[in-house]
Amino acid sequence: MTQPLIELADLGFAWPGQAQLLNIPHFTLARGETLFLKGPSGSGKTTLLGLLGGVQKAQHGHIRLLGQDLGQLSAGARDRFRVDHTGYIFQQFNLLPFLSVRENVELPCRFSRLRAERARQRHGSIDAAAAALLDHLGLRAEMLGRRADELSIGQQQRVAAARALIGQPELVIADEPTSALDFDAREAFLRLLFAECRAAGASLLFVSHDQSLAPLFDRSLSLAELNRAAKPVEV
Repeated sequence: MTQPLIELADLGFAWPGQAQLLNIPHFTLARGETLFLKGPSGSGKTTLLGLLGGVQKAQHGHIRLLGQDLGQLSAGARDRFRVDHTGYIFQQFNLLPFLSVRENVELPCRFSRLRAERARQRHGSIDAAAAALLDHLGLRAEMLGRRADELSIGQQQRVAAARALIGQPELVIADEPTSALDFDAREAFLRLLFAECRAAGASLLFVSHDQSLAPLFDRSLSLAELNRAAKPVEV
């Protein structure tokens, strides 16, 4: 049986002086799977994503990504593991406004030798990898030199997706990245994102409160149902 990309077992987390926020007995994400995780306010969504990225450390239980127990790594090792194997698309995109489109997309390759080498192997160079991803996501070549703060919301969204995907990370986490778009634009973007995740062999964990998008994914879960902590309060 193929090992899951992500496996959570008896995961528990509480902020200091607070009631338990997360209590997840079991959760898995298969390799290559697209999963819609409904994350309403107060369900512990932000904290869970921080734990999956190794930003925070669980008080008990296990989080395994690619078979590696994140709890066994130091904070620095978790940071390195995250940049090598996980791409993030944030709700506000978090592009660096003073950098060009190309420079924003290529940032992960500056911090991860593994992703830089994967980009070179697949496309010949990091520049070519960035250009190919942006083209597949609907941004023309003449946009590459434009500053990030000159882009529309839809353009920023595509740059953020290309940044998450460059260098073929095994996991892409998307946190409400379509909240500023209308339904047709959201669905069109998701189709492009699915295609690029398939091409890269990446799993997609997409967190949103917008249940209308759930049928587009391989599987749908509600974090409120997955999390057994009583009345969690998001921090």
